[in-house]
Amino acid sequence: MTATTAPAAGVWGSIWQGLTRSTSGFLGLCLVLSVLLFSFVGPLLVDTHNPTDVGLIWGPTNAEHWLGTNHEGKDTFVQLVLGGREPIWVGVAAALITVAIAVVLGGIAGYVRGRVDHLLLQLTDITMTIPFIVLMLVIASFYRTASPLMVAFIIGLVTWPYLMRSIRAQVLSLREREFIEAARLQDLGTARILFVEVLPNMAGYVFINFIIAITNAIYAVVGMYLLGLLPSTADNWGLMIQQAWDNNAFLLPTAIPFLLAPMVMIMLFQIGLVTMSRSLEQALNPRLRDR
Repeated sequence: MTATTAPAAGVWGSIWQGLTRSTSGFLGLCLVLSVLLFSFVGPLLVDTHNPTDVGLIWGPTNAEHWLGTNHEGKDTFVQLVLGGREPIWVGVAAALITVAIAVVLGGIAGYVRGRVDHLLLQLTDITMTIPFIVLMLVIASFYRTASPLMVAFIIGLVTWPYLMRSIRAQVLSLREREFIEAARLQDLGTARILFVEVLPNMAGYVFINFIIAITNAIYAVVGMYLLGLLPSTADNWGLMIQQAWDNNAFLLPTAIPFLLAPMVMIMLFQIGLVTMSRSLEQALNPRLRDR
């Protein structure tokens, strides 16, 4: 009964083809994998013991300290290796929450229509009118000791409305297709039609938006650390940028690596994700595929 335009098994094959058929998509995939290996495998390969040494404050780069030392005399490269895990996995978790809320609410609103659609659209409008930064400031002030999982939940809870509207529009288009009409005639039930017949045919579209949601979530996490809204309980790139700013690292030539290194890592990861999403969009969108 499920449409054959994008069967579940074929979606992953299309995603792989989309990433490997173009040079930019493949380079984006390599960038993302490189940053992931650096952040999650790197801590297993380096000596993570990074003590404070007041005699090495803002030390220059040398054979022992590849990126110099920071305002506490700690090795910048070790901090860089240890600092990638939290913003990346918090960003992925926040993106999962964003996509889950958007897919469920957008799918229900687009398929059920009527009063349910009206209520969900009103909820979306209310959420969209709330200033994101102000809301994050208020929520963060209540959760200054928030765990990384709570941070992901907070971000996911306020970033779903735009994607929800896109999902709703896609479902509105799919619900008029013949295979959905046939499912309704067989009285398969709303939940089964929606989650078994409709949403699997949007897997490629949802996956692209999941990648975009990761980029937005990582920017939000880093921004919250930069503004000092989150607790400094672990090494992470956002906290490095905040510490560099607080200690005027931009005024000292020997401190520049401590400021630039996390920014470069974030930039490379975001470029990889954006390039991947564009290549996937061209591969999975029939209107763009033949251009």
